[in-house]
Amino acid sequence: MTEIVIQGSLLILVGLLVVCAWRVIVGPSPADRLQGVDTSTSVLLGIIVLLSLIQGNSNLLDVALALAAFGFVGTVAIARYLSEGRMF
Repeated sequence: MTEIVIQGSLLILVGLLVVCAWRVIVGPSPADRLQGVDTSTSVLLGIIVLLSLIQGNSNLLDVALALAAFGFVGTVAIARYLSEGRMF
């Protein structure tokens, strides 16, 4: 039963990733694209954690942690660039 729920959750997250990619591609403004990239990073984190549960590999959790850190720094840098015109 647990595997069915995890597999269903994985399918839902992959569907959400497609929606986020659509927002990044079509987004009418740079802020919409930033939101799409930030949301897709969060969805990818969920996918990596679910894959870690399926495979029983805890090394994927380290990858998820690194992706979360890089995603946060990237989002802050792009948001600052959009608001002030400079990165750091």
